Parts: sequence; structure tokens; C-alpha cells
Amino acid sequence: MHSFGEVILAQVQFVDTFEIKTRPSLVLFEEKGNVVVMGITSNLNMEGVPLLRKEGAVRDSVVKINYIFTISEKMVKKVLFTISNEKKKLVLAELMKRLK
Repeated sequence: MHSFGEVILAQVQFVDTFEIKTRPSLVLFEEKGNVVVMGITSNLNMEGVPLLRKEGAVRDSVVKINYIFTISEKMVKKVLFTISNEKKKLVLAELMKRLK
């Protein structure tokens, strides 16, 4: 069972193509075999919450708050690490700003 704050490596489909690639993602929650995640990019020009190497990322990255999608639990390749409670609060705060 995956839980909020896990950074996973998973197969994801891009929005503008049928191509599937293995990419890091941040778990929001899992329910009935479906995992709801936020995409993570190493493009530091993208908007979102910074995720740094010293926090466990392979390279400095950004959690893309505007890129939320659902994948099957079967698409998860492995759990890389879990973000800190402080970073979880920041992700939630940024998400809430967009939901208002």
C-alpha cells in the first residue's frame, strides 16, 4: 500500500502522447489498486515544489502541482524515498492554493 509522501518510480503516460515512460512521481494516496500521484520533473524552470538531492532525489527536481494523474499499482516499479513532514505540508499548501 502506497501512502502520501512516497516518491516512486512508475510507468506513466504523457498527456500529449500515447508514449509511456518510467518517471518519478509523488504519491498522494492509493485506493483499490489505483495510485494518485503528482509528476516530478528535473526541469527546474517548471512551477511547483522544489525537491532537492539532499532530500533524497536523484537530482534537483520539481513536484508539478498541476500534473496529477492516476496509475495502476502495477505500474509502480519501486519506492525511492519518502519526503519529510515539512515538505508534505508545503505540497498540501500549494495544492490547496489551486483548489480555492
